[in-house]
Amino acid sequence: MISHMVKNRLATALTHIRLRQVDIDAPQRTLLHARIIQGKPFLRRLYTEWYANMRGVLPEQPSGGLVELGSGGGFCKDIIPGVITTEILPIPGVDVLLDGRDLPFRDRSLKGVVMVDVFHHLPRVDRFLNEAARCVKPGGVVVMTEPWNTPWSRMVYRHLHHEPFDADATQWEIPPGGPLSQANSALPWIVFERDRRRFIGEHPQWRIKDIHLHTPFRYLMSGGISMRGSMPDRLYGFWRNVEERLVPFIRYLAMFATILLVRKDHQDAMPK
Repeated sequence: MISHMVKNRLATALTHIRLRQVDIDAPQRTLLHARIIQGKPFLRRLYTEWYANMRGVLPEQPSGGLVELGSGGGFCKDIIPGVITTEILPIPGVDVLLDGRDLPFRDRSLKGVVMVDVFHHLPRVDRFLNEAARCVKPGGVVVMTEPWNTPWSRMVYRHLHHEPFDADATQWEIPPGGPLSQANSALPWIVFERDRRRFIGEHPQWRIKDIHLHTPFRYLMSGGISMRGSMPDRLYGFWRNVEERLVPFIRYLAMFATILLVRKDHQDAMPK
């Protein structure tokens, strides 16, 4: 095991130089995230692919808004035109300032909610799921790309990533903290895989339609948002091909999952 001191020193050494002196919960940190993504072509291509994959599973309902929760430094609107961008921090260019536990949208007014790396920061995911069920129309979706728990990802997240990763947490609630520093990267796996029976029992309005495991290496190769350096963009196709060849082993290697929840109609959501 890596000692706490060695882990902290390693994290400091690997942290992107632009982020070292900026508090993790400060709005300017999120603005720096946007610059870092734009400055890493390999990482931008990965985000583009993630957004495009989420766009591909959105319902074809002609009406209803589409909301991105926790837009941060991303560029979802470039790939999914018309999406309403939101943040909990006052970030320039974001459409709506909100808290995921209290969504300011009318009942059944949305056809979907999308998010990237946000669910595992929500302090009360059950409140968000209830609010999303109120706002999303029957047949609408919540689709998220989130960290996932596998033998490979546990090693990476626990030793090379600054956010907590506690796959043994007994509660879905995250300890109090700032909007970005409070997190448990294992939370999506806990809610939708380990505690699936509890999720089904407590949130009958939602059906887990798909959990697609992916990206064992490319995010790490890109340096992500918080780490220095990046793989040259010309090698993106090579690493994508490597990952495709390892699909038979993805349940051991995936670092991320795209989770698709579908809002049931009223009768389907009734207890049996």
